[in-house]
Amino acid sequence: MSCSANSLQITQSRRSFLQAGFLTLGGLGLGDLLRLRTAAASPAKTAPDTSIILIWLQGGPSHMETYDLKPDAPVEYRGEFNPIHTEVPGMDICEMLPLHAKVADRFTIIRSISHGFANHAGGAGRFLSGRDPLRPLDPIAQFPTIGPIVSRMRDHVNHGIPNYIGNQPRVYGGGSAYLGESALPFVVGADPNRSNFQVPNITMDEKLKNRLDDRMLLLTSFDQMRRDLDQSGSLESMDQFNRRALEMLTSDRARNAFDMTQESDATREKYGRHKWGQRALLARRLVEAGSSFVTMQMQNPSTPGSAGNWDIHAVNGHLYDDMRGRLPIFDRAVSALIEDIYERGLDEKVMVIVSGEFGRTPRINPQKGTRSKVMQPGRDHWPGAMSVLVSGGGMKMGQVIGSTTANGAYAKDNKLDPNDLLSTVYRFLGIDQNHEFLDHSGRPMPILPKGKPIVELT
Repeated sequence: MSCSANSLQITQSRRSFLQAGFLTLGGLGLGDLLRLRTAAASPAKTAPDTSIILIWLQGGPSHMETYDLKPDAPVEYRGEFNPIHTEVPGMDICEMLPLHAKVADRFTIIRSISHGFANHAGGAGRFLSGRDPLRPLDPIAQFPTIGPIVSRMRDHVNHGIPNYIGNQPRVYGGGSAYLGESALPFVVGADPNRSNFQVPNITMDEKLKNRLDDRMLLLTSFDQMRRDLDQSGSLESMDQFNRRALEMLTSDRARNAFDMTQESDATREKYGRHKWGQRALLARRLVEAGSSFVTMQMQNPSTPGSAGNWDIHAVNGHLYDDMRGRLPIFDRAVSALIEDIYERGLDEKVMVIVSGEFGRTPRINPQKGTRSKVMQPGRDHWPGAMSVLVSGGGMKMGQVIGSTTANGAYAKDNKLDPNDLLSTVYRFLGIDQNHEFLDHSGRPMPILPKGKPIVELT
């Protein structure tokens, strides 16, 4: 056979191999993703066996209706809900969160984080990157946010499962900026509560798995041809990443992590048989399998009267009708996740964060609803005060950090910046917040320009 015929055969064989091994991730194959990450990876170093679950509440949840009620404030501030006691003396939360109350000794509420960006994209970008956005209305962050940074800094961690996983390519206002697309998450967009939930090319039928096994054999058969034809080493380098991608696709570890049927009916019921509950359960399975950072967004609860996300202006919906449908689902999912993390002995390894991009206005703002056509209560965007829940991470739980003013408007005691929370997370993950990346102009940029770990947690 001629040299040109050999080249054509190799090209066609490699094309079929790559097609079989392709796993979509925002337009990238998993092999492409691994190549890009390695090309820009930081020098490998030992990382602690720790993981983050970020439950992201897009739209900005009302601190006044969840974790920071003000029963003694004037009626136009305090709203319709009453606080209830929890297992922790002095930690009162909303009456719609009774399951939270039972596990309060296993989480901490931070009430004094604030920033200065009152729109969704800018608020999310500020909270998750630690930097003031250059274009606050841009839905794509101009600076890398926490997930992509963890993805890049822990790229050398290989447990046979993607290191960064989310149920969307990015949160609204988030992104990888100058870290590039290789730092974006492996996306699991399907509803894990559905009986036919599958992750393409990881949860696979036997026929497809056999095809991939055939491609693995095909890859092995390239070894001799590579020695004969590839003087530059480019084929060997490319195959290294495709082999790693296929090993992940066909590994029991990855397949088992995404297999929700391995959980008992009792456990699945405990989380709640809805997409929020099952996303929380999936997140626990993924970090238990070794993923470093998992983001699960809880929005669109599909309950009667609820708005799409947590952005409950009066024009979008009736604040209290929405919360009566939303909070019981949220309560069950989050409390089950916290309890499960501790009962499975993961509380030293896994840190759970529950937050949105900001809080809501302390004063209720009634307006005519777009759909209801009647006056109804709501709250607008408010970055001057917000509540963040933190659980696990081997940290001090069962406490309230900071406080807000009597009407819930501003952080009062122990004022904190989102960067302080980010600094806490990076230290937990073994990431140096002073590590620098080059931005698009070639300028060195530290991961965080400021911020110190929150001492009350350590």
